[in-house]
Amino acid sequence: MVFKDYYKILGIQTNSVNFDTIKIAFRDLAKKYHPDVNVGNIYAEERFKDINEAYQVLTNNASKRKYDRIWTAHVGNKHKFNSDYKQKNTDKAFSDFFNMFFGETKEEKRKIKAEKVPIKGENIETEVSVSILESFYGMEKKIALRTSTGNMKTFIVKVPEGIRNGEKIRFQEQGKPGINGGSNGDMFIKIKIADDEKFKLNGSDVHTDLCLSPWEAALGARINMESIDGGVVVHVPPSIESGEKIRISKKGYKDGKGGRGDLIAEVKIMVPKNPTEKEVKLFKELNKISEFNARTMRKSSKS
Repeated sequence: MVFKDYYKILGIQTNSVNFDTIKIAFRDLAKKYHPDVNVGNIYAEERFKDINEAYQVLTNNASKRKYDRIWTAHVGNKHKFNSDYKQKNTDKAFSDFFNMFFGETKEEKRKIKAEKVPIKGENIETEVSVSILESFYGMEKKIALRTSTGNMKTFIVKVPEGIRNGEKIRFQEQGKPGINGGSNGDMFIKIKIADDEKFKLNGSDVHTDLCLSPWEAALGARINMESIDGGVVVHVPPSIESGEKIRISKKGYKDGKGGRGDLIAEVKIMVPKNPTEKEVKLFKELNKISEFNARTMRKSSKS
């Protein structure tokens, strides 16, 4: 006769457990291997039979006491036993071993029926992209999703002001249907804050470009630039180079603690693509009188 370790089948390591622990273990495994969610999966069907069999024995006071004596002899005392309950003669093993506790049954009742324990349906998750401005101020967004029944359904997602990248919005009981009268699972909408042409989010800091003319970069300037919640004045120091960054405190994204990150402006020095004749003349004059050599300065700055 094949000995079955019912505790091992339920993922429990000891027999010193109460009925609540056994029921929780059963519900978790039954949800995973239930035939209704594993249609055509023979392995899942056999696993569910063993799970259900273990549950029936271990939640009955009399049968649990009787089984625990056998379990202690085989497992508690470290005796060798054959725990391969997935062999070809599983049904016979079930009949012999199970009937030790519940007696002989008729042929048509040998297959285990699904235990009528309510099991909550599985949760589902999807993702919605929003812009930095939409997430900063909060908004409502309509999305159309295909439900577990295959039908399309429109949901109104209320994105709260200052939501963090990767946070999830929960829709109760909009997931997969429950089993045996259990409630539906939940649906979670994961928020992805997408970068745009102007702003990029990094934690609670917002990165943007600060485009300067050559003379602004050389002489310094007072620049009005855009942030995610309005204009801001930036003081550019003289002789700034492309790639340098200016940090504007507390003008970034909300940090979730009542404060804000910083706005980080990266300098990009731009030259006129279609300079006027006067500009060309001035550039030529500057080229004649200036002793500045960008390549030499670059080498000296690296050293």
